[in-house]
Amino acid sequence: MTTLVRRDERGSAVADFVMVSGLVLFLFMTVFQLGLVLHIRNTLISCASEGARLGARADADPGMGAARARELIEASLSDDYAGNVSVGTDVVEGVQVVEVRVRTPFPVLGLLGPDGRLDVTGRAFHERQ
Repeated sequence: MTTLVRRDERGSAVADFVMVSGLVLFLFMTVFQLGLVLHIRNTLISCASEGARLGARADADPGMGAARARELIEASLSDDYAGNVSVGTDVVEGVQVVEVRVRTPFPVLGLLGPDGRLDVTGRAFHERQ
């Protein structure tokens, strides 16, 4: 009994491996990029909220909240993300709040990615009402 070997399928495993590994690598990098953006967004929201809580205290100035948010962002992420931090007061449903806003660029790993900015806000009830 002789085994017939089809010569036209030689090397197909290598080609399949290259194509599938390229697809898997692309999917991994996409999920990694999404995770990185969500991590940075959540960290910025936390820092902005903490700054707003400090700026909303009765014995504090709202400007102290922006300084605290900037300090926390520099400590947890990078100085690049702390460049545009602003503070203000606003009225939300009849309640005065201190609002710390952080605007930063999207963290992009390569040339592929969104073209825009992250804009997050932290609010806290102003205690001097």
